[in-house]
Amino acid sequence: MTPDRRLFLQRAATTVAAASPMFHAAGAFAQAGAAQREFNPQPGAWRTFDVTTRVDIDVPRGASQVWLPLPSVESDWQTSLTNEFRTNGTARLTEDRHYGARMLHVQFPASGPAPFVELTSRVQTRNRAADFAQTSAATEDAASLRFWTQPTALLPTDGIVRETALKATRGARTDEQKARQIYDWVVANTYREPKVRGCGEGDIKTMLETGNLGGKCADLNAIFVGLCRAAGLPARDVYGIRLAPSAFGYKELSGNSASLKGAQHCRAEVHLSGRGWVAMDPADVAKVMRLETPEWIKTTQHPVVTPVNRALFGGWEGNWMAWNMAHDVKLPQAQGPELGFFMYPVGETGGQRLDSYAPDDFKYQITARELKA
Repeated sequence: MTPDRRLFLQRAATTVAAASPMFHAAGAFAQAGAAQREFNPQPGAWRTFDVTTRVDIDVPRGASQVWLPLPSVESDWQTSLTNEFRTNGTARLTEDRHYGARMLHVQFPASGPAPFVELTSRVQTRNRAADFAQTSAATEDAASLRFWTQPTALLPTDGIVRETALKATRGARTDEQKARQIYDWVVANTYREPKVRGCGEGDIKTMLETGNLGGKCADLNAIFVGLCRAAGLPARDVYGIRLAPSAFGYKELSGNSASLKGAQHCRAEVHLSGRGWVAMDPADVAKVMRLETPEWIKTTQHPVVTPVNRALFGGWEGNWMAWNMAHDVKLPQAQGPELGFFMYPVGETGGQRLDSYAPDDFKYQITARELKA
């Protein structure tokens, strides 16, 4: 199915259900008694978490280094409180100067005990939901907004990215209309591909050129951000990790606090005139469609998907913590290449980069503990 054809079917779901086998199956499922699920996160009380990352290099092959992201986002939905660590190496707190992504950098000598570091960050988070009936008085300077329209190594804004953005936003007049049409385009044309390693690579130019639009959050939300930037909307990826189960019972939108291995998750924000920065997460819509039920759901009209698709345009649940919004990250004193994004622990030993997507080989564990008042 071509992307345009898929988009047409997505938008026409309510009128072609009887004619399309895919939507007929979804309709039969609903008629069989599937209840509408609830997913409606609203701003409210703050939640406090201690997030602990433990890294061990059991078999060092020379001098070693570890870089751990620290929560670097201060906003009306997240506050960073403290960072405490212990290690048998030499540690310092530093940051990426371009994006302000904070990190703990630890160095270990070539000889000595097996390197380890344990970092605990305390943060407060809460739900987000935009009120599109109200105009925000929040303002941001023009230079800052221009910064969030710039291309990066993995997010070009010309060529096929620009062409796709223009097609997706055809007929849109306002910022909100453009963002809505791009969000709908991403949901309709991309899909969750469980076989992709980690959270994906975020190489949106290659994805669009090949037509292979399957991926994970760092791919799909990167497409949203890249298309927004190409359409003139300031937008950014927000890299973080799920900390706790969803309050709405969605298993795929949850984190297992006792072991957050694989819980890293990238979200997105777009700046809309009169609204300020607004939360977005079309990648999680794709995740629910692909994985929440035994069947691969292929319509947003499905009762499991509808509330998620609606709420994640403008909101997200606060069972998640943001690390940073950084791209093209040059880790201090690293031997390996720069990172497209910084969402995982990174390690090197003997001058060789360890595989951050293989926590059983590059041994690390992340856990979270919620502190109740």
